[in-house]
Amino acid sequence: MKSVLTYLKNLFTAQKDKPDKTQLQGIEKTDELLNSLIKEKKIPGLAITVLKNKELFFQKGYGYADLKDKKKVNPKRTIFRVASVSKNIAATALAHMVKDGLIDLDASFYDYVPYFPKKKHDFTIRQLAGHMAGIRGYRGKEYGLNKAYSIKDSLRIFKDDGLLFKPGTNYHYNSYDWVLISLAMQEASGIPFEEYVREKVLKPLDLQNTFPENVRSSAVEPLEKYDHDLAKFYSKNRLGFRNAMPVNNYYKLAGGGYVSTSADIAKFGQAYLNNEVLDKTVLSEFLTSESINGNPTYYGLGWQVSEDKKGRAFFGHVGNGVGGYSNLFIYPKEQMVFSILINCTNPQIQDILDNSIDLIISNS
Repeated sequence: MKSVLTYLKNLFTAQKDKPDKTQLQGIEKTDELLNSLIKEKKIPGLAITVLKNKELFFQKGYGYADLKDKKKVNPKRTIFRVASVSKNIAATALAHMVKDGLIDLDASFYDYVPYFPKKKHDFTIRQLAGHMAGIRGYRGKEYGLNKAYSIKDSLRIFKDDGLLFKPGTNYHYNSYDWVLISLAMQEASGIPFEEYVREKVLKPLDLQNTFPENVRSSAVEPLEKYDHDLAKFYSKNRLGFRNAMPVNNYYKLAGGGYVSTSADIAKFGQAYLNNEVLDKTVLSEFLTSESINGNPTYYGLGWQVSEDKKGRAFFGHVGNGVGGYSNLFIYPKEQMVFSILINCTNPQIQDILDNSIDLIISNS
């Protein structure tokens, strides 16, 4: 317990207002929960950053970024795969395109990508962004493809398959929706998707440790420059942790191909609370749950829009990819941002992460 108290003392030394006893109890309990994940070998490493009222509230690394070399996780420097939190980044770029009149959310996808095979029903950009277009999800080993497909080339994976349902009548979460959106964005802007994201999202928000993992473009900061901070990626079976299978996520950058630090993802979330991203009118379309026959899907356009078990409203995303698991939760009423990154394929611990978040909010 001494190490925990020492950490907490150091954490809050530079802050203007010292936390009260209740806040400390909440953080201590959260610290114990997250430490238990390492002790019980449920995860190799984890980074968490919590912001409240625009200030750092809690930040810590647990376990290892590299198990073999015993390199510890640093929440400010260790770079993880953020998986589907990439959709939040892509949605922010799409919002810019909507604002600039380059893309109409309610226009047909075929207005931007006329060469995509025609389906029985037309579908819109909005339906793709809200997972209501009827596009199928992964089959077999598609989840972990290790082929250097471009976004356009990757259409060969699913372009000839029919829709699962008439667009707008059902909800089916998948990453291929965002492959199609990123292709439409490229066609509409005339520049590569990753370059548009860099110019409209990463640079303006000063996300200096957020990158497209498999991109090697002269116009994009090379990830190799930061390889020494890149976590090793793991999967887990009954025998323990093993290196995750190699995967190339370039073609699905928008759906799950970015890497970042816990600190950077929290900064990204805080930008939304600070209204630094775009006009609220534009963003409200993205941060409002879509509905089907009057029933909410609890998903906006690239954003989960829901409530936690205590009824507190949030928006953000849970992400699961090869060698990476992520949480980004933004609580507008509480003015809090939670960024949690793990270097392991789905470790089946979301309930523990939810409890950790609840402990901090309930005691803050």
